[in-house]
Amino acid sequence: MSKKIIGLAGTNGSGKDTVGLALQDNHGYLFVSVTDVLRNELKRQGFPVDREHLRELSASWRREFGYGVLIDRAMDVFNDQPKGKYNGIAIASLRNPFEVDRIHELGGVVWWLDADPLLRFTRIKANAASRARVEEDEKTFEQFLAEEQAEMHSSGDEATLNMGAVRDKADTMMMNAGSDINLLKQEVAALLIEE
Repeated sequence: MSKKIIGLAGTNGSGKDTVGLALQDNHGYLFVSVTDVLRNELKRQGFPVDREHLRELSASWRREFGYGVLIDRAMDVFNDQPKGKYNGIAIASLRNPFEVDRIHELGGVVWWLDADPLLRFTRIKANAASRARVEEDEKTFEQFLAEEQAEMHSSGDEATLNMGAVRDKADTMMMNAGSDINLLKQEVAALLIEE
């Protein structure tokens, strides 16, 4: 039997949203991106939606509301749904190790996705318009790598991003190195059976 709560973590452009949507469209999960929750709050407050402001807001919320706040807000969305509408919830994008801990406390699992950096950068550029993130994703490959490096390790207190620690706590590793979405969907289906 598959897990009711699946946390999706990984590097930028690794396919977290693609896997979340596959879980939603093919397996009856509700897909919630905590990054979208943060984006919506930045827009509401009139701030630019960029990686720096996303990092600052997420750290601020963790300090104010607790380290698992983003997972809890995603779970609130799930719990507000009619009972039985979804088989479970897929929550992307975990970027702090306490978010992994919260998923585990709730009985869930965390999948870490990765791929070659240049492939991920190319994916982000190709999909920026369809994801309505042209301005947010407007950067050079060098800037992309620098931002990612800054997010891989804590840059202050425990509320800041630390994707390296998230990776270390993940239950399953997935390499999304191809361009065939059907193969990725098959891997997702196989992982659900294993869980």
